[in-house]
Amino acid sequence: MKMKENSDFFRKLIMLFSQWLLKEVPLNRDYLSHYKTIEKLVKPGDVILIEGNSRVSGIIRSLTHSPWTHAALCIGKVVDIKNSDTLNLIRTQYKNGSQKTCLLIESEIGAGTIISPLSKYKKYHIRVLRPKGLTSKDAELVINYAANRLGTRYNLRHLFDLGRFLLPWSFFPKRWHSLLFEKASSITKDICSSVIAQAFQSINFPVLPIVTKNTKKNLELSPRNPRLYVPSDFDYSPYFDIIKYPLFPTNEKAYYHHLPWKKKMKNV
Repeated sequence: MKMKENSDFFRKLIMLFSQWLLKEVPLNRDYLSHYKTIEKLVKPGDVILIEGNSRVSGIIRSLTHSPWTHAALCIGKVVDIKNSDTLNLIRTQYKNGSQKTCLLIESEIGAGTIISPLSKYKKYHIRVLRPKGLTSKDAELVINYAANRLGTRYNLRHLFDLGRFLLPWSFFPKRWHSLLFEKASSITKDICSSVIAQAFQSINFPVLPIVTKNTKKNLELSPRNPRLYVPSDFDYSPYFDIIKYPLFPTNEKAYYHHLPWKKKMKNV
C-alpha cells in the first residue's frame, strides 16, 4: 500500500513539474516563416523543427546552442495514407478532424507520442527539413514506423535530466535524488527527437551517423544511439535540405527591390 502511495506521489510530482516546464512565455519575434506556404508545400517524410517558447524550450536552447527545441515528423493527410494498419493507428488518435488536414507525429511532454495538426504551430517559427533523395516508398516506411510508436509515453527521465539544470539539487531531499530518476525512467519511453531518428534509422537513412574506417581503410557508417539526438541534429545533418518559406517570395530576380519597406522619414 505504501509503495502505491509513493508511486502516486511521484506521478503527481512529475506532472506538476512538467506543467511548470511547459508554461509558455510571450513570443519575441514574428514573420520568420510563412505558415500558409509551408502548409501547401510540406511533404510526408519532412521533419518539422519548432522554436518553442516554454521553460523547457529555454533549457534545450541553452544546452544545444540552437533555437530549435522541438521536432515533429510530417505524415501528410489522412486521405493520402496508403497502409491500412498505419491508417487505423492514426485514426485511433485523430478521430474528428478533417481528412485533408496536414498531420504530424510528435512526442510531447505529458502526452507521449501523438498525432497533431500542423496548424498547432501556426504562430511559431518553424523550419522544414527535407531528407535528400528519400523515395515515396521509404517515406511511407518511415511514417509506418513512427505510427507504431503512437501512445508511447514521453521520456520523463530526459525531462528531469534537463530540468535539473534549472533546479538545484537542494530542491529535493537527498533520499529522493536517485529515486526520482528511477521512478521517472520506469514509466517512460520516448522523446521527440529519438522517435524520428529511430524511424529514419529503420530504413538506414543517415541523420548524423558515426563515421569510422574498417580494417581495409574503407569508410563505414554506424547508427548513433537515437536517444542522444536533439532537434538541432536534424538541422545540422548534411542529409537534410533546409527549406525556408519566408513571408515575402524570393523567387524573382532582385525581389528585394519590391519589398514593402517603410518610407524613410524626411530630415527636419
